[in-house]
Amino acid sequence: MPGPRPVPPVQPELEDCCRSGCTPCVFDLYEEALERYERALASWEAAGPAGPAPAQPDPLR
Repeated sequence: MPGPRPVPPVQPELEDCCRSGCTPCVFDLYEEALERYERALASWEAAGPAGPAPAQPDPLR
């Protein structure tokens, strides 16, 4: 049974970049974190549901 669903990284704001050519830039770090998240999410989804899906409200009610 998989653990909790992975949480995506928070995308930096444009003003988070100092525009001085840092290596790595905050956007580079975000892209790396996003790739790790996507791999973790794929693994989590492949492991199957952790339990029954929450009930969805009936849109006709």
